[in-house]
Amino acid sequence: MLQRFLLLWLILLSGVAVFWDDFVSFDFHPFHASQPYLGYLITATMFIIGALLPRDEIQEVFQRWPTVLSGTFVQYTLMPGLAYLICLFFRDQPELQIGIVLVGCVPGAMASNVLTLLARGNVSYSVCLTTSATLLSPLVVPLFLYLAVSGTEIDAKKLAQDSFLQLLTQVFLPVVIGHVLSLKVAAFRRVMQRFGATFANLSILWIIATIISVNATKLQQVFFSLTIALLVINLLGYLGGYLAGAAFELDEAKRRALTLEVGMQNAGLGAVLAGDLFQGRDLIALPPAMYMFGCMLTGTILAQIWSRRKPSAVHQGQESEG
Repeated sequence: MLQRFLLLWLILLSGVAVFWDDFVSFDFHPFHASQPYLGYLITATMFIIGALLPRDEIQEVFQRWPTVLSGTFVQYTLMPGLAYLICLFFRDQPELQIGIVLVGCVPGAMASNVLTLLARGNVSYSVCLTTSATLLSPLVVPLFLYLAVSGTEIDAKKLAQDSFLQLLTQVFLPVVIGHVLSLKVAAFRRVMQRFGATFANLSILWIIATIISVNATKLQQVFFSLTIALLVINLLGYLGGYLAGAAFELDEAKRRALTLEVGMQNAGLGAVLAGDLFQGRDLIALPPAMYMFGCMLTGTILAQIWSRRKPSAVHQGQESEG
């Protein structure tokens, strides 16, 4: 229920966060109060994702590395490139520019794996792409952030160093430790398989709802222009992912997986990075938070359309997975 209707829960929880003070009489806002701790929440989420990664999926990353790395290359060139071009329309709003670039350079989202299953795509390939992009993020994201802030008053070198350390400690190491622990401790693996996905999804929902609530007033001022900008990035990301899959001569199931992986970004991670790396500049976290809504909506629609189409290539891809 949580994964199938993730967009619905995101809308409901964000609505609760935005209108909390209008319905609750006592002076305490749980979403605002949790803002300083969102970094710990994303770390716990990445730890759980690592614990949920099956051993055979990790082996697939190395066994099929040309296909996996080519897909990851598409994601880490196409999406940052689109984000950079779109952010040029926000020259008078440098914080939104950085936030849009951050949308483009974070790794793919766990939700893409769920939607790939719905879309009759190659789930194994989707998980491999998510894993590859996530593990490479400490190297790739700092580079694009460095390029994004060069020439501004922000210390680009320090930002690159800080983002590398943060991604290393909040993303890479938790994923690796969670996966190793899951392999070594059977009881821990069983607990993660039972409760891990629910906690991870709720964490991302809470993070996005918090960012939206904190920036609710600013959101009203830039909603239309920012929505159009993020939608263009999202849709062109899907198109580019599918065309790249065709250029690589992937079967239809893998093309669908690559399409969803490229277009859907880890918005929760992007929002937390923005809050930690750019303290006092809350507007930077707004584009990643808003992108979560857009990519969940368009990704769900695309997956529903594909779920009704059963090309033979999909069946062959699924049979080869078995």
